[in-house]
Amino acid sequence: QLQLVESGGGLVQPGGSLRLSCASSGFTLYYYAIGWFRQAPGKEREGVSCISSSGGSTNYADSVKGRFTISKDNAKNTVYLQMNSLKAEDTAVYYCAAEPWGGTVFPRCPYEYDYWGQGTQVTVSS
Repeated sequence: QLQLVESGGGLVQPGGSLRLSCASSGFTLYYYAIGWFRQAPGKEREGVSCISSSGGSTNYADSVKGRFTISKDNAKNTVYLQMNSLKAEDTAVYYCAAEPWGGTVFPRCPYEYDYWGQGTQVTVSS
């Protein structure tokens, strides 16, 4: 069974940090670009960041540039999203997704993704 599993969410104070992980089960992430998305209550899902299959190309939404860093460890079949300087508006359920993609993800991330995780809740509140 092919799965993506997110972890690392939780409650953090404004200005704090969290690191989300996205691990694959049943397939290797080596040939996949990975995207991170988030959805807050009452809002549409938005793309946060993506990384190419090699890890050499990344892209970020303007709202998280300079605060979030995406990275990929193909040996561990895991993608990370380091989130620093968190704000209340970062509160959302965060999802990772995988798409077979051999090229760069700059200037744009893949439009569609084949596999999705179940999401992990991030709450930024004092």
